Amino acid sequence: MQKRYSNRREAGRALAAVIACEPSLVDPLVVALPRGGVPVALEVARALRAPLDVLVVRKIGAPGHAELACGAATADGSVVWNDTVLFGRGITQAELRAHKERAFREARQLEGTLRSGSTPALSAFAKTAVLVDDGLATGATMKAALKSVLLQKPHRIIVAIPVGPEDTCAEIEEMGYRVVCANRVPEGELSSVGEWYEDFSQVESSVCRAMLEERRAHCPEPPGAEAH
Repeated sequence: MQKRYSNRREAGRALAAVIACEPSLVDPLVVALPRGGVPVALEVARALRAPLDVLVVRKIGAPGHAELACGAATADGSVVWNDTVLFGRGITQAELRAHKERAFREARQLEGTLRSGSTPALSAFAKTAVLVDDGLATGATMKAALKSVLLQKPHRIIVAIPVGPEDTCAEIEEMGYRVVCANRVPEGELSSVGEWYEDFSQVESSVCRAMLEERRAHCPEPPGAEAH
């Protein structure tokens, strides 16, 4: 497959050009799914002149098949299960509970690292929350993020990704959310998000933290904007 993006920053600029034309972007807040979503989201936040924050989501690997996502969990406790993966595998409730708790711990740990232990989360209340990742596959992590952000009662939620399969995008749209995808790939033709990047190397936590700090310096939130 021909590579579409040289790296995540280029993908972010391509996505920003698309989402900048989106109507009704009332008081946008760009929320990145770290770590890969942060470089993409930084470019979107710059284009929208919006603040940037993160929402940590960790994949819940299926027992015995760690790379197979049977769900996803956020640091605040939101969880989404993939019933298609779980069906017929004979996984016990005790196994699911253990894997879920591990995902929670990992999410909380990463969130603490990215926030340097002191930077509070921003609230999406009454804002247009723009959720950004470097791509969609099954959509499990994005669905968990949507569940978490919805609790903050935003004005509107937009899912923004550089690449994703048509069926997954349509599934999220059927849930009532707007999906802005720079490259919708026909069903069955996207085996991994990484295929759409020449450089899909892991983004270090220190790089993510620096990007968040840079954006906050250029676009500080007014007092009282932190999440509660």
